[in-house]
Amino acid sequence: MAPLHEIAHVAHVELLTPEPEKSLWFFTEVMGLTENGADGDSVYLRTWDDYEHHTLKLTAHTTSGIRRTGLRTSGQEALDRRVKAIEEAGYGVGWRDGDPGIGPTYVFRDPDGHELEIYWESEWYDAPPELTPSLKNQAQAYPARGVCVRRLDHVNFLAAEVEGSTEFVRDVLGGHPTEQIRLDSGTIAGRWLTFTNKSYDLVYTRDRTGSHGRLHHVAFATDTREDILRAADIFLDKGVFIETGPHKHAIQQTFFLYVYEPGGNRIELCNPCARLVLAPDWETITWTEAERAKGQAWGLQTIASFHTHGTPPV
Repeated sequence: MAPLHEIAHVAHVELLTPEPEKSLWFFTEVMGLTENGADGDSVYLRTWDDYEHHTLKLTAHTTSGIRRTGLRTSGQEALDRRVKAIEEAGYGVGWRDGDPGIGPTYVFRDPDGHELEIYWESEWYDAPPELTPSLKNQAQAYPARGVCVRRLDHVNFLAAEVEGSTEFVRDVLGGHPTEQIRLDSGTIAGRWLTFTNKSYDLVYTRDRTGSHGRLHHVAFATDTREDILRAADIFLDKGVFIETGPHKHAIQQTFFLYVYEPGGNRIELCNPCARLVLAPDWETITWTEAERAKGQAWGLQTIASFHTHGTPPV
């Protein structure tokens, strides 16, 4: 089953933080995102090559976690069809006025309780003079500040039960599972899905606490592997906690570095090494429990906190 291509891409996320000033510093001064407005307890931020109004909505809250993930559809008719499918599946919440730069938005939940939204109408970013790029096919000028991540890449959700939510993404939203982990018991412990020709856009991994609706990490893409090596030095100098990496995943072959932002949310810097899934008849790659016990691609063992840390904390 190839991707349906009615979801165009993962567009933005809303992250909650109990440390709003420190988190804002992290995303602007360390990660290199640009502020593009504020509303109440929320600040809108964007990476330099995402084309829409914002990539990240950072909201002050009593705890950490992800409030909502935004998916843009490939057109108005695609939006209408996906809304109908979501409602028929029984997971719809309803229509909302979109955040700045976004038109009518339909909110829903996956079977594990994560909140998502889909929309079509979108205002393309119009850079002010000081951020106007020299190349007209780029959203804004390169900020040359901190890590300078290029774009939002993917979101990894924690789920009490992976199969139900990933089947929902496949059957209702039209995503395609490219890789998965199957334990000796037969349980699916992780599944990676794509809406596009990228190797993955959404990931669900098993929450060992049995909790629902939590976040494992949000990932931002860099241009090169070397950007991630440089980022490790920047994080070290800025006092940002490095959890694991730099290294290369076996699954999806992504070069990675994981850190915790000051609010407690795990953030990944990733470089997918130009790996694309172009085959329309791609068969899901299944990794066994024994294969995963070998660790990452070059032998680094998966750090214990990777299976225990999620937000909000429990």
